[in-house]
Amino acid sequence: MNRDVWLLALCQALLNTGNVLLVSVNALIGQQLAPSEALITLPVAFQFVGLMLATIPASLIMQRTGRRNGFILGNMIGLSGALTCLWALQIAAFELFCLGTALLGVGIGFGMLYRFAAVEVCTPGHESRAISMVMLGGIIAAIVGPNLAIYSRTLEWGVDFSGAFAALAGLYLLALGLLQRIRIPPMPTATQGQTRPLRVILLQPRFLMAVLVAMASYAVMNLLMTATPLAMHRCGYAFSSAANVIEWHVLGMYLPSFFTANLIRRFGEVPLMKTGGLLMLACIAINLHGQSEWHFWAALVLLGVGWNWMFICATAFLTKAYEPAEKAKTQAANEFLVFGMVTCSALAAGWLESSLGWAAMNVLMIPVVGFTLLALFLLEPVRREAEAGIQPLKVS
Repeated sequence: MNRDVWLLALCQALLNTGNVLLVSVNALIGQQLAPSEALITLPVAFQFVGLMLATIPASLIMQRTGRRNGFILGNMIGLSGALTCLWALQIAAFELFCLGTALLGVGIGFGMLYRFAAVEVCTPGHESRAISMVMLGGIIAAIVGPNLAIYSRTLEWGVDFSGAFAALAGLYLLALGLLQRIRIPPMPTATQGQTRPLRVILLQPRFLMAVLVAMASYAVMNLLMTATPLAMHRCGYAFSSAANVIEWHVLGMYLPSFFTANLIRRFGEVPLMKTGGLLMLACIAINLHGQSEWHFWAALVLLGVGWNWMFICATAFLTKAYEPAEKAKTQAANEFLVFGMVTCSALAAGWLESSLGWAAMNVLMIPVVGFTLLALFLLEPVRREAEAGIQPLKVS
């Protein structure tokens, strides 16, 4: 992999470190500031609302101004969000804290496109490997993020978790420095007649499979990951124990990236997406079996590996669904749909865990994963026929 892919991987590592830091503290801050238990994860939901709202503008801004300028803008917005959250904690303002997490979400929305930028700067034919290399930045996040959350508690300025957001601001400043050294070619611009209507692209079996897998895997992973610190807190576990479980979960999310690209080349994206779905079902089974620290740990590791195989494969699968000039609008539509679903999962996590309980919330995830696996089995033959030209997809 070339120098720019590695720099993008480092930027992704800083972004993911900040995300893991937020996962470790956001729900607990919600417990302290929220006016009711149903709103505990509202800051997390606002984070994903910001992410969802940024997805379409981020792609279009980058098409007009370039990837690097778009990433710089996203990091500046993320920095402003971290400082807003820090201020909100000082004055114990729940609404202001939600605004800060929304700004952080906008910054993350821009950063989620690092993986697509890696495809553009890599050697042709190595797209899956480039995506995996960028996702490997999550390994750094898995180790640094939870430990930074624990260490930053000693840096509090009179308020719980305030040090975490000072550290988060530092991560955004580091990313801004790295982005000055990255060279990314301009994105192709579309002219009249070059691109298909968006609905034609979206109704391709390949796009439907990719977006469905990405939506389900990210939403289920985010919901269970967000609710785990709350469930562990209710079981009486220390904050450090929950942070350790999150650390291993994030390692499960990103460590498989060392060999995911090779698995894709050997078995293909679709079999690996199906295997990821089965690992998510195994995670749910362990969560339903018990609530020891080992149960939380094992379940979240499997959840992370399942997400890795489903999300990376879905991303690689999607890159073959559009022409270069269709890139911006297709990626924007994909990100909007995926993170719209993730936003719903983040908003529901606190309410489901507090009102229905940990076990019932896990049971509700079974049909979501099951439907996704069924859709893969049903759509794969249709996709092969459509792409072979035997039975083209009709769009009325």
